[in-house]
This record gives sequence, structure tokens and C-alpha cells, in this order.
Amino acid sequence: MSSQKNVLEVILNSTRTVFNVQSLRMMTGSEDSQRLTKSLHYYVKEGKIRNPRRGIYTKATYDEREMACSLLRPAYVSLEYVLQRAGVVFQYDDTITCVSYQNRTVEVDGRSYQFRTINPELWIGMEGIEQQDNVMVATTERAFMDMVYLSAGNCYFDNLAPLNKTKVRQLLPLYQSKVLTSRVKELLNLK
Repeated sequence: MSSQKNVLEVILNSTRTVFNVQSLRMMTGSEDSQRLTKSLHYYVKEGKIRNPRRGIYTKATYDEREMACSLLRPAYVSLEYVLQRAGVVFQYDDTITCVSYQNRTVEVDGRSYQFRTINPELWIGMEGIEQQDNVMVATTERAFMDMVYLSAGNCYFDNLAPLNKTKVRQLLPLYQSKVLTSRVKELLNLK
């Protein structure tokens, strides 16, 4: 029973709100996955933690962006989600959009999480991606670049004023695309 208490204490005292068995094994130092899983199921049954998706455990309330980054790893929050919050795109959609290693849409607790794939080489260096609490989030400029890259230029932006053109210019070499560079320069009137 002491390991169960330890697992619950670790979860409740953590700044994280979303966990899987592997992350909890590392956090607790537990080597017995079966025992850990039994403990987790016990706490779910007792209502102390939640299990909104197979293999994913959460506190009673959790950060939905953290959930997004936990569903597919590696992943970072980007695209429309970031651009809406920055005021670049006005049309609201409560889908959390991410960049990951595969295209997929996942539903958890009535929330839609959309993942889109970019070239794995773009993950090297992680320029324009910030750690916010326990979540990897693209800067507004990186989300803009990801959007233009993934939409092949077939996208619309309501307000480009929030973008820092210097930061966009610094990200251009990362994408190694003359076509993308041309599109971005045209959209932002860069020379």
C-alpha cells in the first residue's frame, strides 16, 4: 500500500497534470510496471485521478495543451491554436492543433486534438519552440511558418501585425525551401 501512496503523492505534488505509466515509473523510481498500473487503476476507481484515454492518467483537472503533447510524442502545440491566441487568425476553433510525427485527429473528453506532420529535419534545433510550464509551444512566428509550410501557401491570415518579421526571417533558413521563402516574403512584404 505504501507504493500506492507514493504514486498518488507524486501525481498530486507534481506540476504536471498528465501522466503515462512510463513517466510515472521515472518519477517514482518504480521498476514494477504491473504494480504501478494496479495502483493507478485503484486511484482511478477511488476517484483520486482520472483515466480519460487508455494509458493516460490525469489529475482531476488538467492542462489540455499538456494532454496534446502527451497523446503523440514528440509533439508541440502550433498552427491555428497558437495563431488564434496571438490574433493572427480571427476564426475561432477549439481544436488544439499540434505538429508531430504523424497526421491524426484524437478525441479526449470531448476535445479534439489535431496533429499534422512536418519534415523530421525541422525538429532539429527546435528554433521557435518554447517550453511553457510542461508544454512545448511554438512561438507565433514558428506557428506562422508551420502553417505556410503545411498549407503550401493556401492559407489566409487576418492580421499579420503580431508577427515579428525579424524572427520570421531568422526561421526561414530552417525550412530550407525557396518556395516557402518566396511565399513568406510575399505575405510579409519582406525584401
